[in-house]
Amino acid sequence: MHARGEMTGPARTSAILQLTFGLDGHIAVVTGASSGFGAHFARVLHAAGATVVLVARRTDRLQALTDELGDRSLAVAADIGSADARAEVVTRTLDEFGRIDVLVNNAGISHPGQPCATEESIDEFAHVLDINVASLFGLCQVAGSAMLARGAGSIVNVGSILGLVGSPSDVAYSASKGAVSSLTRALAVQWANGGVRVNCLAPGFFPTEMNTEMFSSEAAMKWLRRMCPAGRPGALAELDAALLFLCAPTSTYCTGQVVVVDGGWTAA
Repeated sequence: MHARGEMTGPARTSAILQLTFGLDGHIAVVTGASSGFGAHFARVLHAAGATVVLVARRTDRLQALTDELGDRSLAVAADIGSADARAEVVTRTLDEFGRIDVLVNNAGISHPGQPCATEESIDEFAHVLDINVASLFGLCQVAGSAMLARGAGSIVNVGSILGLVGSPSDVAYSASKGAVSSLTRALAVQWANGGVRVNCLAPGFFPTEMNTEMFSSEAAMKWLRRMCPAGRPGALAELDAALLFLCAPTSTYCTGQVVVVDGGWTAA
């Protein structure tokens, strides 16, 4: 028997999850929020109670997601490749809400199917690193400064398993994601004593707008199922717990980590 008023079953589970992963009152900025991981992460953080600032270039998609989420959401159209735009994202968030508790640095690009590295355009290579590394670092700088001023904050840089293992089809993307992992560790060490945590979430193969071509190819899917120990790609919901753990105030002693969610790919 349970004492009167004691929660059991789903109610108790929900309460535990809220205590562990709840983000009520938190302000979270998510870049690349118009599709893929970014849109999914924004929905997850919003469902956990956060007010979510949605950042991307495609204003129509941002508005659609804002309409879907309703209260506790704000769309800020910006190209994070621009220093002025990065500063505007932070300024707008601080003006509206007074602080930034969480930054999910998700925006990025890739150019799969590039030729052999000896023939790849150095300009294309540099462009991928500029968006995926330099622009990500620039947003870490301006958001991190605001967090350090308060003595608290969590930055989650979205990396990839291709920053940990090689990819024969996209050398620039692999190089950029490897840099994101190392940058995450460096910032974590520098800012840990200031109360700002910096971690990296490194997904394996998940269906997003960026890899539609791969997921529509039966040959590619056959290869993926053969290579991945789990025998399948991931479902977006399988990233939720790792994301919430890294963002939630219950993980205040976790920083500088690359959290891999890949069905065992990098363990094989």
